Amino acid sequence: MSPIPLVVIGGYLGAGKTTMINALLSNTEGRRVTVLVNDFGSINIDAALIRERSDDVIGLENGCVCCSIGGKLMETLIDISAREVRPDLLVIEASGVSDPVRIAQVGMLDRAFRLQGIVVAVDAERIEETLADAYIGDIARRQIEGATSIVLTKTDLIAADDARAVRARVMELAHTRIVFDGDRGEVPNVLFFGDQALLREGVMPLRALGPSRDLPANLRSFTFHSDKRFDRRRLKDTCASFSDRILRAKGFVRFDDGACAEIHVVGKRWCVRPCCDVAGTDIVVIGLFEPDEVQGFDAALLGAASLFVES
Repeated sequence: MSPIPLVVIGGYLGAGKTTMINALLSNTEGRRVTVLVNDFGSINIDAALIRERSDDVIGLENGCVCCSIGGKLMETLIDISAREVRPDLLVIEASGVSDPVRIAQVGMLDRAFRLQGIVVAVDAERIEETLADAYIGDIARRQIEGATSIVLTKTDLIAADDARAVRARVMELAHTRIVFDGDRGEVPNVLFFGDQALLREGVMPLRALGPSRDLPANLRSFTFHSDKRFDRRRLKDTCASFSDRILRAKGFVRFDDGACAEIHVVGKRWCVRPCCDVAGTDIVVIGLFEPDEVQGFDAALLGAASLFVES
């Protein structure tokens, strides 16, 4: 049988990878797409968000770096390749702090798959700040360098001159000339279903698989769980109070009026979106911080009955 095309989607925390995948699943043109989600933390929030668009979603939790999920990833790839009805495309969403090249190279060990590309999302609003960070800049730089195509996200949040400067900066780092602007995650389907030769035009070969470079020692994730409901105003105040060492928070919450919502925090930017019914509150927080820095979630609850543990 012909090998299954494989696309790895990478990008730093909050760059818009899940939004891009959901946009793809809304426009598959009748093709069967399987999604593997390699999330950082004990609760796979991204997999839950993607399952709203597709039933064929598999979560690989605690995916900080590729070596931590290598065995499970290989087992999952073997299972997919052995299906009676195989997908037309396999998409792997890499965690925001992982190296998508390493995940792609693990996928290439199984000859049932053919690497279609490594698509890296870049948050145009925050990329300069991220690259300049002494702790996390190297992670984002390696992701950009390893991409076969780049998608600039959130360009609508910055001025046109700034967007052009970001594009030029990214192209200095990238080993590809294929750069798209992503409008709410929507990019041309050629990135996923297109001709491989076209996508590899001007792209340098994948680098050899070398030893993993250490992540910052205090980069960690915590999971906040509660059966209680949030006070909307208190939760808003909590999100606005976070320091820049909280890199990403995401999850599901219930409010005092019974409404349910997704919560997303990226640096100082945060948003709450209505969602379908959830049983309780589950939030994964990722960053370079101590546990007491995010205890504000407790203060936003109506009552005190929560569990906050390191993932």
